[in-house]
Amino acid sequence: MGSLSEMPVADTSPTKPPATPSPTSDESGFSVVSARDLSLTFNTNDGPVHALSHVDLDVKRGDFVSFIGPSGCGKTTFLRVIADLEQATSGEISVNGMTPEEARKARSYGYVFQAPALYPWRTIEKNIALPLEIMGYASTERQARIKRTLDLVNLAGFGKKYPWQLSGGMQQRASIARALAFDADLLLMDEPFGALDEIVRDHLNEQLLKLWQETQKTICFVTHSIPEAVYLSTKIVVMSPRPGRVTDVITSTLPKERPLEIRESPEFLEIAHRVREGLRAGHSYDE
Repeated sequence: MGSLSEMPVADTSPTKPPATPSPTSDESGFSVVSARDLSLTFNTNDGPVHALSHVDLDVKRGDFVSFIGPSGCGKTTFLRVIADLEQATSGEISVNGMTPEEARKARSYGYVFQAPALYPWRTIEKNIALPLEIMGYASTERQARIKRTLDLVNLAGFGKKYPWQLSGGMQQRASIARALAFDADLLLMDEPFGALDEIVRDHLNEQLLKLWQETQKTICFVTHSIPEAVYLSTKIVVMSPRPGRVTDVITSTLPKERPLEIRESPEFLEIAHRVREGLRAGHSYDE
């Protein structure tokens, strides 16, 4: 398989996470991520860099939302704002009804980076155990969670292996397991399959879609691939070149069960065409 990476960006205090606030409204209508007029400007030696501009967006519970746009359009920056790794210059954002900082401290999300951030001196099961150790889970509970998440990502039997003994795709699945181990409602994935060959990427896409269906997590997924975005998502957020704006939000009409062959269907190609046109329109608007 290919290669993934997570890690909850969490406090290091060895305490169990506080309970995530439960929405009082209908679960299906609850916004796990809600951004209003969100902008972010970086101050650099060469002057200000406007990374995000007036972003309005809602990610509902159980959505699989892909963010697509040209390099430097703010896709990853927006994900980092959700994770409290960057702070917005203006506007508002909530994560599970909390500020990003509160959500980080409540361990409300798992983060999967572009490359597998597995510690080479730890076995796979000990890599998965790391956030659970930080969060103060008892040994028996850690072992139960490790077993469950290894089963979820089809790595049962590989827990005693070291990262260097696994293929890139298997390392990515181990990283996803680590992100899932503490049962966060939200999974943030920053172009996790970008460095993988097409065959491995296709397989991981299938595995991720199955995992999402089994766990019912909310997923925010950054990608440069139009087919990947259309295949995986319930919604596709198209972003303009910098400063990043949301130029279109496309709701998928594809069925939940999606064999890879669906990519050749007229419905799939129609959605992909709309994404492509949205990306072109964004470029022409900026230029």
